[in-house]
Amino acid sequence: DDGWVPIDPGPTRWSLPTPRGRDRDLVAVGGDLEPSTLLAAYRRGLFPMPAELESEEICWWSPVRRGVLPLDGLRVSRSLRASTRRYEVRVNTAFCEVIRGCADPDRDSRWIDTSVLDGYTRLHELGWAHSVETWRDGELVGGLYGVAIGGLFAGESMFARATDASKVALVHLVDLLRDEHADRRLLDTQWQTPHLATLGVVEVPRREYLARLEVALALPLPAAFA
Repeated sequence: DDGWVPIDPGPTRWSLPTPRGRDRDLVAVGGDLEPSTLLAAYRRGLFPMPAELESEEICWWSPVRRGVLPLDGLRVSRSLRASTRRYEVRVNTAFCEVIRGCADPDRDSRWIDTSVLDGYTRLHELGWAHSVETWRDGELVGGLYGVAIGGLFAGESMFARATDASKVALVHLVDLLRDEHADRRLLDTQWQTPHLATLGVVEVPRREYLARLEVALALPLPAAFA
């Protein structure tokens, strides 16, 4: 609906830290994955991920060098551009299927356990978490999900069951974020991996990330998520 806004779950019951200069990538341990806690964490530049696989301990991270994708810096190869024409891309029509695809135990993202699935699904139901999905012949073949707060899109994970399917979702996401506020929007990838670097993801110091985050949070949501 035009003008619809996400539902505010209220304040978290936890006291979350603001990352400081001497902090390493791991900033805090504990808490929960309630929508109120997740939103408070993202607003402080934190995101959850266990320190070790199979661990049930919730760890909160704010990398000293943060991965971000400049919206004007996405690298789209000729083959990827061709792939964008082979798939249909949808938004928020299969969030649960996307996050389950990302949680496939055969992938590196097997840290996405039941508590993560439940927490982000509830965030989606409240209007804060979103999926960008790649379809072919009516079948979901890839996608990504993340959290949108104002001008921040915090990418969480992506998956592909067909060539370039997750990359096509990322290309579409960048297009969705390119509006009149594009120069101040923030597409967060958490870390820069070799794979993400080939797509244009760069590293910025934590201080710069937090300054850009403050600006981004004051922006309106992109039209696709509002």
